[in-house]
Amino acid sequence: MRFFPVSYDVAGKAVIVAGGGEPALAKLRLLVRSEARLTLVSPDIDGELAAFAHEHRIPHLARDLTLADVDSAALLFVATDDEAQDAALAALGRQAGVPVNVVDRPHLSDFAVPAIVDRAPVAVAISTDGYAPVLAQRVRAAIEMLLPPEFGRLGELAASLRGAVMASLGTARHRRRFWARLFDGRSADLALSGDLAGARRAALSVLGESFTANEGVVWLIGAGPGATDLLTLRAQRLLQQADVIVHDRLVPAEVVEMGRRDAERISVGKAKGHHSVPQHEIDALLVRLAREGKQVARLKAGDPLVFGRAGEELAALRTAGIRHEIVPGVTSALAAAADAGVPLTLRGVSSSLAFATGHGADGAEPAGWDEVARTGGTIAVYMGASVAGDVGRRLEAEGVSPATPVVAVENAGRTERRIFSGTLAELGALAIRDDVKGPVMILVGDAVNHGAGAGERFAAEARCPAGVTSRVSQKSLISQNV
Repeated sequence: MRFFPVSYDVAGKAVIVAGGGEPALAKLRLLVRSEARLTLVSPDIDGELAAFAHEHRIPHLARDLTLADVDSAALLFVATDDEAQDAALAALGRQAGVPVNVVDRPHLSDFAVPAIVDRAPVAVAISTDGYAPVLAQRVRAAIEMLLPPEFGRLGELAASLRGAVMASLGTARHRRRFWARLFDGRSADLALSGDLAGARRAALSVLGESFTANEGVVWLIGAGPGATDLLTLRAQRLLQQADVIVHDRLVPAEVVEMGRRDAERISVGKAKGHHSVPQHEIDALLVRLAREGKQVARLKAGDPLVFGRAGEELAALRTAGIRHEIVPGVTSALAAAADAGVPLTLRGVSSSLAFATGHGADGAEPAGWDEVARTGGTIAVYMGASVAGDVGRRLEAEGVSPATPVVAVENAGRTERRIFSGTLAELGALAIRDDVKGPVMILVGDAVNHGAGAGERFAAEARCPAGVTSRVSQKSLISQNV
């Protein structure tokens, strides 16, 4: 090992990042997770870096780095992406006796920054001797899927190619795109099989192709119900490749952070009754980013094809001629059924299943799903908390028995999930509870009766009017308030 992996205590110590563009931002994204006192030094910085520094209250010295700046620092990170300037700043750090890391230039560095698998309080750090940052990210993903013993051969391949890559590709994005293509392609397969000479020949052939006009792509990725371990392996891999992650409000930060740390993050979150970014603007954003040659992960809660507005975004991408791919996710109905131990279909009981939402484009859902419930099927109602009373009344009006079993799950698939159960007649009480804040999935049908058992009742006992029994209070609350 050229670089010996250690853990450095930076708590309360000064750490300086010198640089004004994407490489500096990538380092700061990692360093803000530490307890270091960070300072950014560069005469000029781009808008995204300026916004990040402002958001995280990182002081910016808008001038050249001086010896006095680094004299009391614990570590210096140099990230200008200009070799001559990198070398000069690294020499300044060594003059002050401060350990230096220069992005993408291990020959100028005193230490390497490993890729990190963060499972606090346990952290796993992976070093590739600084030859290829994208390789480090690939190793991190591989650890989570059980790292194959042959993976080290990719390090040998990267080391043998680094000089040619730096000489041929002038920007960090083009280098990253090359490494991503390399480690997902035939060269990696050859290296893993032991044919390093063949892997190098194949890699140099790829390097000879143009990377200056890369075709953009949009991946519509289902993030599942929110638990990181319910994200598919394909989704994890593509998040590590994406240049930009465009995500909805319901996608937890833990899932968004599974993307490459230097990827741009754009929130287009929508909440009930309030769209922070209108859908037509999201469509235009995806098209614009792809036309800029970027690899875009459009991250949606659940499955993108189930109430995820994927149809509108797909239409925009097709019209614009943008390459795209759909990556399925675990939809919330399946997560809720698993949480409650409820079969959605059951031989001899329920042979049909309908996905529905109480929040249609015009405020009302198309007709048809109530027929499924009346004939013994199962209904899964998305985002159902505030419309629970409407759902109950509509189904009863269509002839569904008030005694039909119902289960509702708040925050399905997550550790903080809550399960409620009762009958269709009692369902409306869920809408007036002020302790239900997360998204709620409602499952209605006879198959629910064959689940694991009851959860909380829809109406909280403590909310019953004084002197009124539990069952009477539930019915009175429904009739008076829903």
